[in-house]
Amino acid sequence: MWKTVVGSCSTIWIVTDINRAASDKEAWDILKDACSYMGNGGQCNQIHFICTKSDPHQDAEDDSRTGIHDFILKRNRQAKKEVMKEFNQLKEVKKHFSEESFKVFTVSSVEFLNQEYLNQEETEIPKLQEFLQELNDCHKETLNYVSGARGILSLIQGASRRGGSEIKKDVCTILEEKMTDELEKVHKQMEETYQAFEKCLSDGVEKSESYCEKALESVINPRGSGSGFHMTLRSLVTHNGIYKAKTNKNQKKRKQKNLNMALSSYLTESIDEKFKETFPNEINCGPFNGKLNSFSLDTKRMKMDPEYEDVELQLEFLNAEEIKMKKKLIKIIRDRKKKIYSSLMTTVEESMQKCYDDAKGIRGPDLLNNMRETMRKHVHDSKNIMFKNAKKVMLNQLRELRDDILKDLKETMQESIELSLKTDGYSIPG
Repeated sequence: MWKTVVGSCSTIWIVTDINRAASDKEAWDILKDACSYMGNGGQCNQIHFICTKSDPHQDAEDDSRTGIHDFILKRNRQAKKEVMKEFNQLKEVKKHFSEESFKVFTVSSVEFLNQEYLNQEETEIPKLQEFLQELNDCHKETLNYVSGARGILSLIQGASRRGGSEIKKDVCTILEEKMTDELEKVHKQMEETYQAFEKCLSDGVEKSESYCEKALESVINPRGSGSGFHMTLRSLVTHNGIYKAKTNKNQKKRKQKNLNMALSSYLTESIDEKFKETFPNEINCGPFNGKLNSFSLDTKRMKMDPEYEDVELQLEFLNAEEIKMKKKLIKIIRDRKKKIYSSLMTTVEESMQKCYDDAKGIRGPDLLNNMRETMRKHVHDSKNIMFKNAKKVMLNQLRELRDDILKDLKETMQESIELSLKTDGYSIPG
């Protein structure tokens, strides 16, 4: 459940006490465990690490108002520095998020309300308020709605005008040729990206086949695992490769084990950098979103040209349709890329399903060893197929996304061109 939630968030807030911000193991563990679901497997483009209770000043040597003010700000700067240092040591997290994506805030609600030693800006709460305001601002959606409505109105007004059949025919030819050229650019960029992924995944398959048995042992036979480990292994195979530790308040928290993640890790690592580059969570860049954003029939420029004055309203409509279409496709890319990224682990899990079923059916003496041997044999026998299949599934999904984008772009814009330039006023659907 939580994976689905964080995968749908554009911003994640991690809140902890300033006195233990850098050393708060639970906060950093959450970040490490969730980073792949937030980054390449999600749509998060910002992480806010919020240090609370930044106002205590009992350790200040100078108890004047200025002295306490300076003490608090110095302590807050030091806390930020320590948190950033800790963040930069998290190699797995840094694969998904840069320093620019990670911001640290030191906030004080007491000082925000009372302003005894700090002004409101120095409490950093206004920065968070501003961010939330931008996040909830419906202005962009309103603009999109107005743009679309204006486009439809332009089409109706333009279609009601008589004459101009020759210029319509000429413009239609220009736009169709332009669309063909633009679609080819999008196709070329996406094909290059596909080929790059194929190379990365081939490297990942090779490493996976070489080291998968080592990855398996790290999960099913870790150091220090005694005879009681059969309960852990039983839970793991019962839950399709995932062991979720159950602890009470007096027990030390044990780390979750995910065999599917361990087995697919070499594949995932092989594409992490390319995936982040291809599908950044900043929506206006990357080979897919970036090239899609640059797609243009040039109608905005054409409608400013006196030569096309008679079809200005139709060009206005086409410009609005183009904007609407690109926004729709960018949302599709954002949603589909999550499924594409998770496909590697999902396919490995499916390949391991028989192994889990066989292992959880084992009973009798030497249970632990028999379960391990069953899993070892399955991975050994499957490794030359399992990882190639995961590669194939991901590439198929990438190809399908590419083809769907090109198909939607072509069909939607072709239909809009025909509706605006090849249809008379009486034929427009009401």
